Amino acid sequence: MSLTPEQRERYARHILLKEIGGPGQQRLKAASVAIVGMGGLGAPAALYLAAAGVGRLVLIDDDEVALSNLQRQILYRSDELGTAKVMLASAALTALNPHIEIETRAERLTETNARDLLAGADLVLDGTDSFATRFAINQACHDLGLTLISGAVGRWDGQVATFKSGSTKHLPAEQRLPCYRCLVPEIPPNAETCAEVGIVGALTGVIGSLMALEAIKEIAGAGEGLAGRLLLYDGLAATSRIVRLPRDPACTTCGKSA
Repeated sequence: MSLTPEQRERYARHILLKEIGGPGQQRLKAASVAIVGMGGLGAPAALYLAAAGVGRLVLIDDDEVALSNLQRQILYRSDELGTAKVMLASAALTALNPHIEIETRAERLTETNARDLLAGADLVLDGTDSFATRFAINQACHDLGLTLISGAVGRWDGQVATFKSGSTKHLPAEQRLPCYRCLVPEIPPNAETCAEVGIVGALTGVIGSLMALEAIKEIAGAGEGLAGRLLLYDGLAATSRIVRLPRDPACTTCGKSA
């Protein structure tokens, strides 16, 4: 998929990078990415993926803009309260980069419709705040063989991981990579939401941008991704660390009991 002269100028700073170059930018142009949740994480991720020239973005969210969103969801404006997030995001992303295709799905992803909503994507970003939704996304990505990049935030802390259980499920057991349920087998009994415990707004931009960065690396084939690893970020201490994430042989999604 060749680049036009205008696109070569637009993406010139990418093309200069030996890890991306022209071939990597062409892969970005040919890629399709689904983003589930257009809130604090999905919105900044979508902006950077649109700017990066990802050819097709599928935005999935049934929510409307609320006043309490504006402390961190900087894609939206005060005069847009009550409007569907995916519609506003589509307009903003198209204005940023008219060369890309935007598809909007103003509906909640569930176990029932997850595979239909994600089919056709090359890669999925999960920026939701519901464990039930995360489990449904994880199962669909595993079944469809899709790479999943998952982000989460709370208070001052965030995390990012890449899951490739679907694309490695046909390999020998020792070579398979974990899925999200290897990290979170069941809904934690003390699960908390940002509405309950609070969230510093700028943290969502940090984690959302990291999700976009990992997506760009995966598509372009640049560097080392986070598959099999979990990046933990502490905003209060300004520290981060990466821990290994082993596959759970008893996982209900990708293990023997699946």
